Amino acid sequence: MSNKVTKTCRLRGRRGIVLLVTLALLVVLSIVGYTLTSRVAAQRHRDHYIIDYQAARYGCDSAIKYALAVLEDMNSPRLISRPNEPDFSDLFWKSEEEYREYLAEWAAKMRLEGGEMDKGLGGINDVNDVRNLFEGNDVNDIYSVNEIYGVNDINSINDFNEISGVTDLNDVNLVTVRGPYGPRWPFVTEPVEFQIGSTTVLIEIEDENAKYPIGWAMLADAEAARDAEAGLETFCEWMSVEREQIDSLKEQLGEISEIKPFKLEFKPIKIVERKAAPARSRTRTRRGRRRVAQSRTVRKTIPASVHVTDFAKLFHSGLIDTESLARPTIESESRKESALKYMGMWASRKVNINTAPRHVLEAAFTFGGDAEKIADEIIQARRVKPFSDLEELRKLLFRYSDSIEKCEKYITTASNFFTIRVTAVSGVAKASAVIAISKEGKKMEKIAVLSG
Repeated sequence: MSNKVTKTCRLRGRRGIVLLVTLALLVVLSIVGYTLTSRVAAQRHRDHYIIDYQAARYGCDSAIKYALAVLEDMNSPRLISRPNEPDFSDLFWKSEEEYREYLAEWAAKMRLEGGEMDKGLGGINDVNDVRNLFEGNDVNDIYSVNEIYGVNDINSINDFNEISGVTDLNDVNLVTVRGPYGPRWPFVTEPVEFQIGSTTVLIEIEDENAKYPIGWAMLADAEAARDAEAGLETFCEWMSVEREQIDSLKEQLGEISEIKPFKLEFKPIKIVERKAAPARSRTRTRRGRRRVAQSRTVRKTIPASVHVTDFAKLFHSGLIDTESLARPTIESESRKESALKYMGMWASRKVNINTAPRHVLEAAFTFGGDAEKIADEIIQARRVKPFSDLEELRKLLFRYSDSIEKCEKYITTASNFFTIRVTAVSGVAKASAVIAISKEGKKMEKIAVLSG
């Protein structure tokens, strides 16, 4: 009996061992299968991402070439008249509640006056419409509120067949505040979105002369340094930048100025190079000795734009903490405000008084005095008719002629510095690039390119 029990136990033990071995093998096989599956999936994901990224990169590069080619043939962008519309100048500091109240008050005023609000020309959804980025007319033309850009274009509140749509005055959410060119500040045109194959491309063009030139804070001119510092303080206070952050920014700009001083006037660089004679210029004398031609001196002139390129690279390097400057001061579904949004980081040197918001104007006129009063006068006047030149500004604000004269080298009435931002998305991949350009009439020069 005992032998039978012993055999039974041994048999059960063997079966248990076999079962354990089987389970172990199943676990190992499961792990191997899962690992292989994960690796295959990861490889497929990488391959798919590479394909998507190549498509996105191709779309981005194609859009850049197209935008540059079109802009080269276009004239300067055209400003619009906005006499009966809310102004963009003070939206940067309003909280969401104040912003909504501002729009509601304006809409109520328009209803009482029996007016209508123009939504603008709306979005541009076709790549061919990029050719409308810049109008053929000159910026110095007379601006009429009866043009298609004005608020009095629409004959009836029920007429939706006009070029511009009508905003419902009873719905504040549909009210948009137009910028100096028609689209929201700082856009020169409505963002352009279109498809290139499977890639969605977005083109945005911004007016860099409408922003505070960060280079002002590091001017090499000792006489202007004091006013420049006051202008930076004014700008930062408007944007609710903390004291510690302002001091840190000054230190960062000080380090950059040690590398390359910033000036309002960039001059071409003249260099002299000595070039050795090419090997084929060697000849033999009658005595068989080898005669070598002397090296020659070559004089070159590097264009002034190289300075802009240098500073654009420095301002976008790790020398400046842009993350803290990009931290939102106001954020909502409709708006996102930050100090960086209003800073010119591409080495622009002048501010366009027709397109700059209040705090940028005040920073510009700090160099001459009466900054707050002059900024307010400009904001009220340009809504009816943008300034054609600085002489017109002096005539209209003759009381502040001395202050304006001191600021002339810091201000302009027509922008010539723009950035083109291109974003291309294909599947899960994204490619982007920002191109800074200088444009005078039909003459265009590419300053710098940042790719991401």
